[in-house]
Amino acid sequence: MSKDALTSSSPPSPGARETSAEPKGSILRNLFCILVVVIWLMLMFPLACLVMLLTWSADNSMWVARRLFAPVVLWAGGARVVVSGREHADPSRPTIYVSNHQSTSDIPALLTALPVNVRFVAKKQLRWVPIVGWYLQLAGHIIVDRSNTRAAIASLDEAARKIRAGTSIIVFPEGTRSPDGRILPFKKGPFALALKAGVAICPVTIEGSGKLMPKRSWRILPGKIRVKIGEPIDASQFKEQDRDQLMRLVRNVMIAQSLELGGRGGDPQDAIAARGFEGVGQPRLEEQGEDEGLPTT
Repeated sequence: MSKDALTSSSPPSPGARETSAEPKGSILRNLFCILVVVIWLMLMFPLACLVMLLTWSADNSMWVARRLFAPVVLWAGGARVVVSGREHADPSRPTIYVSNHQSTSDIPALLTALPVNVRFVAKKQLRWVPIVGWYLQLAGHIIVDRSNTRAAIASLDEAARKIRAGTSIIVFPEGTRSPDGRILPFKKGPFALALKAGVAICPVTIEGSGKLMPKRSWRILPGKIRVKIGEPIDASQFKEQDRDQLMRLVRNVMIAQSLELGGRGGDPQDAIAARGFEGVGQPRLEEQGEDEGLPTT
């Protein structure tokens, strides 16, 4: 499949630019949504803790998040989630769900879309957010310190153990939210994790959430979020040296799914994020000069 077939780069029409520039989200809607989220979070956190204590299972706290917390948050923001491919998500099979990232609303959208009590891989900074950070630690989510290589490797080993023991997780391999909806270059960590755990990777593509809650904006707009769950790819069939091949395969599936959902796809050639950067691809050999001995991964 050609690069042109996998990415949509046509600029919006002047009319579309003018329409998108109009402030469709009212201040009252924003305040209502924020108020609902804060109050509902304060109510659901102790409930999730109580469920964990009564059942002695952190897994059941995710049921609270999926069935009670996330739907109300989406309702408050006026979001409607439309899911396809739900049959590919098997609660009985530990799986790494790899998703693109457009908006903060991706998290409640994924919680409602996936019929699985998943855990998230979260940045260390979220540990210090009141209520959210406490919940992440109590419910067994995986906290990664990406500024410390040794700590990040230890987190990877811990995540692999959890997955092999039956826990499914969600990762955002772009490492950041896409500013324009295109699928950004991927970090290698999630795919190293899949190879270490020897489980399936399920490509998940979200489209529309970036328009409802744009990056670097407090504006909240009502609308539809489309989620497509792809067929699982068995990472146990790949060797460690095949990591980049596995990453490109998963990313190309997600690009194709993005276009199916009416999204902007992505550049299949700009697949691997530069070391130490999020959303920025590696310099290409033809741009740097093949004689410089630059690594390809």
